[in-house]
Amino acid sequence: MRISVISLFPEMIEDYISKSVLARALNRGIFKLTLSNPRDYATDLHKSVDDAPFGGGPGMVMMCQPIFDLIEDLHPPRPVIALTPSGRSYTHQQALELSKLDGFTLLCGRYEGFDNRILESLVDFEISIGDFVLAGGELAALAIIESCLRLVPGVLGNKESSLQESFADGLLEYPHYTRPASFNGMNVPEVLLSGNHSLISEWRMAAALFKTLKNRPDLIAARGGLSKEDERILAKHGYSYKVSE
Repeated sequence: MRISVISLFPEMIEDYISKSVLARALNRGIFKLTLSNPRDYATDLHKSVDDAPFGGGPGMVMMCQPIFDLIEDLHPPRPVIALTPSGRSYTHQQALELSKLDGFTLLCGRYEGFDNRILESLVDFEISIGDFVLAGGELAALAIIESCLRLVPGVLGNKESSLQESFADGLLEYPHYTRPASFNGMNVPEVLLSGNHSLISEWRMAAALFKTLKNRPDLIAARGGLSKEDERILAKHGYSYKVSE
């Protein structure tokens, strides 16, 4: 997989990747990372990449010329994805779709955003990682890279990890516990100490359902609500599924 990031601060991307679980996958050649800086394509003495907006208003806007020239010169992998607050909401499903591609390019904004001709002419689509605004797209780029690459075979040490985590099956992940079995009067659920793997699996499903009902009922709604089997295992393991809002 080829991942290209276009950013005014490529060192932010490089530094995080080098210290994360992704470094090993990068060194093993599972993916290739290319970092490019639009400032390298600026044509004036001050290496300007932004200018005041037409019509007035606060802040500056990223200019067309450096980004157009960069993409024309480097031909980064498609799709080219702009990271903006107005993009489509990023989800686990999108991460899964990106993980199956041969490559993609992430375009990080700064200031008040991009000259719209960049979005209209160079970008395939926009992504937002949430209903909030960041100072730039680098944090969003890192979130997308890591969430996507975790789904690529060989990136994680345990290939089962990405199959059992939150959102993989439309639910939040079940709770985890480790030693000691009792800590400050708080005990690990007895079922996890039973050695009965079938019962443990059922309890985990019930716990995941309850956690999702409590924290993200929208995900339950997206699954079409609770099935009769969902209700059965919730009741069996002592979870009330009529969670108050």
